[in-house]
This record gives sequence, C-alpha cells and structure tokens, in this order.
Amino acid sequence: MRKETRTTRKPKIVISSSDFDRLSRLANNSLNTMTELAEELLGELERAKVVSDNALPKNVVRMGAAVTYESDNGQERTVILVNPGEADIAQGKVSIMTPIGTALIGLAEGQSIGWIARDGQSHRLTVKSVRPLENGEAED
Repeated sequence: MRKETRTTRKPKIVISSSDFDRLSRLANNSLNTMTELAEELLGELERAKVVSDNALPKNVVRMGAAVTYESDNGQERTVILVNPGEADIAQGKVSIMTPIGTALIGLAEGQSIGWIARDGQSHRLTVKSVRPLENGEAED
C-alpha cells in the first residue's frame, strides 16, 4: 500500500483583508497565553493570499460563515467560525483559536487539509459548502 505524500502539503488559502487584520491582531495578542495556537494562526495568515473583502469568493471560509465539512471518518458537520469569546460548541460556533478553526480559515469548497487536534491525533477534513451569514442571522 502506497503512503499518500500530499498530506503534508497545505492547500492554497485566501483571506479577506478585514479578517487578515483582525486575526493578525488576535493571534499577536494571544502569543503569551495561547502560544501554539497563535503561532499556527499566524502561519496560516502568512501563507494566505489576502484580497479585498468584496473580492473574496463566496465559497471561501471566512469569519462568521457557516461551513459544512466532512471529516476523515466520513461524518459531516456544520459550524460557524467565530472569535474566541463567541464560541459555543452546543450552537456549532467554533473559535478561530482552536486547531480546527485555524485549519478551516481560508479554505474553499472542495479543498482538504490535515490538522492536529489538541489530543495530538491527526485528522483530515474537506470543506463541502460555505455559506456567509448575514449579520444577526442564526444557523438553520
């Protein structure tokens, strides 16, 4: 059986300039308290292509978007990517300052990425759909 070598290569990602600015501040402000996650987020921001807010394709994961992804175990889940203070797993709101939140940002529908959970386990997810939410709109 051949080992897949693509898993170490990260896909190209795109981030809006407003998300880039906010997330850069968040990550830099978190370097002393959440060092590993802050460094991971900064690494993702560094490799991202930054575009104006209105040039970001609608199928790209951004802050506040409802994202449906399929995990490597075949389960689908829909989450909303939020700031740390807004996170609520019961409502499907996942913080950007989590391993999965950082993995999701900037991915487009159909893209896959490997990520390491807090327990050290490797996972892979594929973005199935992205739906930007309007201000104040709740997930269905």
